[in-house]
Amino acid sequence: MKLQLWSVGKAHEPYAHAGIEDFTRRLNKYFPVQWRLIAPPKNAASLNEPELKKEEAELVLLQLQKDDYLVLLDERGRQLSSPELAAFLQQRANESTRQLVFLIGGAFGVDERIRQRANFCWSFSKLVFPHMLIRLMLAEQLYRACTILRNEKYHHS
Repeated sequence: MKLQLWSVGKAHEPYAHAGIEDFTRRLNKYFPVQWRLIAPPKNAASLNEPELKKEEAELVLLQLQKDDYLVLLDERGRQLSSPELAAFLQQRANESTRQLVFLIGGAFGVDERIRQRANFCWSFSKLVFPHMLIRLMLAEQLYRACTILRNEKYHHS
């Protein structure tokens, strides 16, 4: 199973870059992982919120494969504990999921078409976080889940 970590927005900010890279490198020991940063539309500044979300949805949907398992990160999604996330990853692997895509939407969220396409909506919290922190937290939580699956010492319950 391959993990794809997608984020609509700009490149990693320096304050988060080192942590994202570190946890991505660690995560690669368990699953092949790749970041895909999806640049906002060139005319983003001239679009209203619904138009921007529609344009971003087009960019995302063009890159998704039919059989990709899409996990949308959204504050209205289901919250998981770290052991539950580990079980979720194991279930996807057991189902022979080829590509598991985690999507962090744009600044205003995602278009309804993305929400409908998502196989699962996951919330880290009812709080809203900056994209850069979510990227870092996503990489760390996936790494943590992998260490739980392997019964390694990183996670302390």
